[in-house]
Amino acid sequence: MNKVVFIFLCLPVILLGQINESDTLNFKANLSITGFWQGGNVETLIFRAKSDLSFKPWKKGVFKTRNSYIYQEFGREKADEDILSLNFLYFNPERKIYPFLLGFVSTNFRREIDLRLLTGAGVSFQLLQQNKNWLKFSVSSEYERTDFSRASFNRSSYDGQETIRTMRATLWVNGKYYLFKDKLILSHESYIQPSLGQSDNYRWQADLGLELPVWSFLNVKLNYINTFESVVISGQKQEDRFLTFGFTVKTY
Repeated sequence: MNKVVFIFLCLPVILLGQINESDTLNFKANLSITGFWQGGNVETLIFRAKSDLSFKPWKKGVFKTRNSYIYQEFGREKADEDILSLNFLYFNPERKIYPFLLGFVSTNFRREIDLRLLTGAGVSFQLLQQNKNWLKFSVSSEYERTDFSRASFNRSSYDGQETIRTMRATLWVNGKYYLFKDKLILSHESYIQPSLGQSDNYRWQADLGLELPVWSFLNVKLNYINTFESVVISGQKQEDRFLTFGFTVKTY
């Protein structure tokens, strides 16, 4: 019988954008690391690391950065190696309406994206801020440049272009709710991101999380993410879905 070894690193799993920039704390951070390894008939390696950090560079400003790294290998063949960095600078986020600047950097091995850059600005509307519960709606506009490793796409109008540039608009909705006397925490973050000049170029994402507090700084977490991109390399699927389970470690 072939020897099979499983290693699961029981540190937090997924945290995407659920630090509230309107909180009064000067510093907040989350860290997550998950891993899985199997050897034998089927060799599998999965490693995921994510961080979420927020601090005040000055009294009326908040900088928030969310960074992640994912590596997956099946049968010694690389399936994913992705980097994502989301960075926001908020001005007067304690108000109900406040502006922000953003800068995103990402790569995606499976989708053959060598580099994607977005820079832009927007405004957030605080719809609910009651105790620890909050709900926000944001609108922003970005300039995007995406460098692909190939120039053959599912939409023939983009064929021959290894670099696609466009202006986008983004509608965001995100929130967090403490239910049943803080015994269950529900969080969500969703966006739709159409191109302003190319009607067939758009993407969206829905992120839903459920957390069960274990200790003051440790929660068990279940997370579901559904993503869609209309323009992808020829032969690729447009939609991806992820269901993950693990733990969240935090400083607050």
